[in-house]
Parts: sequence; structure tokens; C-alpha cells
Amino acid sequence: MKKRFYITTPIYYPSAKPHLGNAYCTVLCDVFARYKRMRGFETYFLTGTDEHGMKIEKNAKAVNKLPQEFVDEMVEQFKKLWTLLDISNDDYIRTTEERHTKVVQQIFSKLLEKGDIYLGEYEGWYCKECEAFWTETQVGKEHLCPDCHRSVEKAKEEAYFYKASKYVDFILDLYKNNPKFLTPESRKNEMINTFIKPGLGDLCVSRTSFTWGVPVKERDKHVVYVWLDALTNYISALGYLSDDDSLFKKYWLDEESEIIHCLGADITRFHAIYWPMFLNSLNIRMPDREFVHGLLLMKDEKMSKSKGNVVDPFPLVEKYGVDTVRYYLVREINFGSDGSFTPQQFVERVNADLVNSFGNLLNRTLGMINKYFDGVVPIFKSGVTEFDKPLEEFVTHTIKSYETLFDDLKITDAFACVNELVNKGNKYIDDTAPWALAKDENKKEQLASVMSHLVNVIYVSAILYQPVLVQASKLALDQLNVPFDLRDYNNIYNFGCVGGGKIEKGQPLFPRLDVDLEVSYIQDLMNKNN
Repeated sequence: MKKRFYITTPIYYPSAKPHLGNAYCTVLCDVFARYKRMRGFETYFLTGTDEHGMKIEKNAKAVNKLPQEFVDEMVEQFKKLWTLLDISNDDYIRTTEERHTKVVQQIFSKLLEKGDIYLGEYEGWYCKECEAFWTETQVGKEHLCPDCHRSVEKAKEEAYFYKASKYVDFILDLYKNNPKFLTPESRKNEMINTFIKPGLGDLCVSRTSFTWGVPVKERDKHVVYVWLDALTNYISALGYLSDDDSLFKKYWLDEESEIIHCLGADITRFHAIYWPMFLNSLNIRMPDREFVHGLLLMKDEKMSKSKGNVVDPFPLVEKYGVDTVRYYLVREINFGSDGSFTPQQFVERVNADLVNSFGNLLNRTLGMINKYFDGVVPIFKSGVTEFDKPLEEFVTHTIKSYETLFDDLKITDAFACVNELVNKGNKYIDDTAPWALAKDENKKEQLASVMSHLVNVIYVSAILYQPVLVQASKLALDQLNVPFDLRDYNNIYNFGCVGGGKIEKGQPLFPRLDVDLEVSYIQDLMNKNN
């Protein structure tokens, strides 16, 4: 395993306020970054906004604002949401920043000088919403965009092109020699069968029909077209081609750094085909992984600002708490597959996992320690009851599975393992029946063992939950009165290390949600937004 990690979200398009779909990817990346930091790895986490293009120019004009003024206001909403969701990004890159635009111009000049960019004329089918050109075959007889299924229009203009056709064999070799480069596997098959095998044309990388973009120095009536501009953020943010490129050397050039891009399914083509080509043209190493998460759906359609079928995350977080929303996004939607948001699923997931399982295990355990041991956690002893050893072995198994799954970006599955451990803890209570043990003075040792095992199961679970439950995990550890020196991740390998302290029982971590009442509330929120 490499010793440091660079993880990125896609940069979001601020044509309107952020929605729950934007929050989904950012939360998952944040959870992964927190996990790596928790385990002691150097980690750099980047997110940001892609602020150029015709749609921004058009939306700004519609509200009588300059494009820069418009994106400045939208970016504040994104940053406000990331603060609300406790996102721990190390940097926020904006494509309107000078540190980015200068690098884009330098890269364009490098590729032009190399001969990988040439001047020509483009005629094809253009989708205004996606800001993408398509071939006759791709739009079909109905002339609909393959991505958003809206009508496209014929467009013709002078443009610069990137010689993508020159690097087709390079991309195919990259996929063949690096099986983990693009996952899930279905996305790799999609790139090959849908875009490469039918014949990959050269990529349009400049426009003259609008002005809101990075000017091409060599021909100032052109602006750099979206993908050569936007994709460059991953290296411009690290200082590529700048006076201070220390982060670029550390997190990109150094082979001891693992580079992970997380992205949505709708932008896979640009990341999985063109971005590696650009890097190859620049003689820069490839990312180690491009992980494509599924789309967050509403009524079988992608959640989209332009379609108006979005969920506003702000009132959700404000009413139910940051941990609740983060947990739902991580646990309900399998990372890598499409998922849907429904009020019913949200309320049921919170009640089932956070209230009935984790919260209930903590509350029951604290109550029994207060009742049977005057609030003092008994010192741990192994194997006192017949149920102790199997539980201890399950804890070891859980930690190993959690790490293996997390390291492979199977984040949903990793937290499912923690849920299983919590459920084992609740079942352990039923199996050992501490209320019966408490009635027999001769079974005081067994009762003490049960309590210490339960406390240590909660301790391990709270540590493992930390990347997603950024507040509740700390509160659980506080209520167990776990010393701060034991809150380091490496201590969980020593099961039974917590004991002897006096508990600090507080309020329940998660209040139970009234299903009918809360479903109705969330449905009203969705109706207001849409």
C-alpha cells in the first residue's frame, strides 16, 4: 500500500445551487479521506467548481448579472454546504482563479506546440445543456443528446481540436494493463463499446460562439472548451507549472502517492478517455484509479438542476443533523451503483441503523453499567462466558473486513460490516441475559465480562464509524469516557483496552423519527423545491 493519497471529487458546475446529488459524491470522498487520515496516511482532498461555459453565461444574463458575479454567489452556496456537511477538503479549486487559468493556457500552448492540438472547423450536433458535441450516429434519428436526452442543434464554427484518434491504442493498453484504473468494470466496457470501437473522433477543445472561458493566447477569439479547462483542475490545484509545485511533486509525481478520482457516471467519458490522453501528451503519470459512482435518482431520472428534480440538502441537515444525512448517503446507496432518494427510505434507514442498532446498544449498555456497577466499566477479561470468544473473534474479523473493503473503495460495504458488529453486540445482550446474571451473586464475574465486552464493542464501532458519523462517534466515546490516548485508531486492534473508567451518560445520540410525520415533512420540502 502506498504511503499517501490524493483524492478528488469532480468539480461541480455552479449553474444553480448545489443539490443532494452533489453532496453525495463529496460526502463519499470526505469519508474516504477521513478514513485514510484516521489510519495515519498523508492525505490530500480536493473539490471545487467548474465555472466557465455557455450555460453559465446564459444563466447569468437571465438574472442580469455578470458571469463572475453569478458564479461567485453560487460558489458561496457550495462552500456553505460543504461546511454544513463537515467536509474536510484541503483545497477548493475554482476554474476562474488565476492559478488555474494560467496553467490551462500553458497546457494548451504545450499541446499546440507538440502538434496534439490543431486548428480546424467543427460541424456537428451540439447539446447546450451538456456543452458537448455529438456525431450523427450518437444523436440518432431523433437528434437527442445521448446523456440528457434533450434536443441538439446543428453547429458549425472554427475550433481547435485535440488528436484523440492518435491515442486510442494508448487508452486500450491503459485499460488492459491496469485493471483497477477504471471501476466498476461495467464503465470500462461502456467506454470501449460505446465510444472507442465505433470510432473515436478528435475532440473539440475551443469555442468562438461564447466568451466566458479561458482565452487561447495564440488566437484570442477562442476560449478553451470545457473539458480541457475543467479536467486540468486536478493538477493546477497542486501547483503544476507554477513557481511552487511542491504539492504536485508530492501528491502526483511521487510514485508513493496513490491518485484517486471519484466521478459521476455522466462524466466518465471525459475522465476515462480524454484526461489520460491529455496527461500522456504532457508526459505526466496517470491516476491510479478512476472510480465511477452511480447517479442519485429521483423517480428513475438523474437528479439534475436543469430538470428541477432536486432535493435541497440544507433543510435536511438543519432538521436531522449532519451525521444523519452523511450516514444515509453512505449506507443507503451502494457506492458504484445508481441509487434513489425517497423520504421513506431516509426515515427507515435512520431508525433502523442509528436509533435501533447503534444508539440502542449504547443506551442499553450505559444503563446497565449504571445499574449494576455504579457507572464504572469493569476491567476486561477474555472468555469468561461461552459467548465472549466468538464476539472477540468477530471484532477482529470486522476490523480486517472494514479495512479491506475501504481500501478498495467499497465504502458502503465497509460500514455494513460495522453495522453487523453493532447487531452482534445487541444479540450478545440477548444471549448473555445480563438481567438474569445480576440476580445471582455467584455470576458477578460473568456480568462484569458482559459489560466490558459491550463497552469495547461500542468503542471499536465508534472508532470505525468516525469517518461518517463525525459528531456522534465522538459523543459515544465521550459517554464511555474513553481516554483520548485510546482514541487513536491503532488501539482498536487491542480488544478490551477500555475499562476502569466511570461512564458519562448523556442524551441519546439519535432521536427516533416518527415515520409518517417525517416522511410528510420531507415530501413537502421536495415539493417546494420542484
